[in-house]
Amino acid sequence: MPQGDVVRVLLVDDQPLFRTAIASLINAQDDFTVVGEAENGLIAVERAHELKPDLIVMDVEMPVMDGVEATRLLTEQMPAIRIVMLTVSDSEEHLFDAVRNGASGYLLKDLRPDQLYDMLRSVMRGETPISPAVAGLLISEVRSGNWTAVEAPSATTGPPITARELEILQLVAEGLSNKQIGRRLSITEGTVKNHVHNALEKLHLDNRIQAASYIVRQGLGHSPDPS
Repeated sequence: MPQGDVVRVLLVDDQPLFRTAIASLINAQDDFTVVGEAENGLIAVERAHELKPDLIVMDVEMPVMDGVEATRLLTEQMPAIRIVMLTVSDSEEHLFDAVRNGASGYLLKDLRPDQLYDMLRSVMRGETPISPAVAGLLISEVRSGNWTAVEAPSATTGPPITARELEILQLVAEGLSNKQIGRRLSITEGTVKNHVHNALEKLHLDNRIQAASYIVRQGLGHSPDPS
């Protein structure tokens, strides 16, 4: 995240009214500013090269070029930019394609404004926020063995993770953000971040999605509530 700077945001959505509403919400935050808008993925790629934003908030389904393809191109051409999908689509295919192509998060448009702010800030801290509704799809696919976009190691030769680190990774696998985990466990967000970082290093994992994959593949996740 830019140290001491305002995060520059590019909005990409084919609905002008929605772009206006989201721009107004984001611009009301002191640490974000919308520097440009685009109505499809092709224009988004062009604007990104012109404006060099820190963060792109991208819809999935758009004419001319969809958000997944635009994310793939931007990840190849401008890998430093964080890209978050903000969409009405809870399709498994869209979720997995977006993550495979470099998306840093996948959010549904039914978020409350405060949830949106928290998740955008978490992206700039290096987290990978996913709306709970689609986090469940990710976990189901990993559990069934149908998704192989991330290959987490089955064992490591490094130091074992602690009980607290395991507990936190279990909550990561449920789609919770650092802030939500901190509230659940009554610890600070910074402490959660440190535990996640240490656990990823010990397990030789790159991100939270790989961590979720590892927890599920090793059968370490919380058992679902019987209902």
